[in-house]
Amino acid sequence: MAKLAALPGRGVAVSAPGREFDFVSRWFGPKAGVEEDPVTGSAHTSLAPYWAGRLGKTKMTARQGGARQGQLTCECLGDRVILTGQVAPYLRGTIWL
Repeated sequence: MAKLAALPGRGVAVSAPGREFDFVSRWFGPKAGVEEDPVTGSAHTSLAPYWAGRLGKTKMTARQGGARQGQLTCECLGDRVILTGQVAPYLRGTIWL
């Protein structure tokens, strides 16, 4: 983790073609206080267009994580990436404007 923390940027994404999913990934962010995130939406906004180009698809399934894993669907719509999947809420709040 110390070597990953020495790299530029807030985290490191590693990705490969999948067997059961279109692609798989892991995200490490020791600089952000997260050794490994089970599902990183912000990483998939970059990974999805990359894999869309490689696979010739606009809608793909993805799995992320090591010991803790999650899966999502990524859809590339022009300059937008739509991510869907199951979530586990961890915070609820109210914003007053």
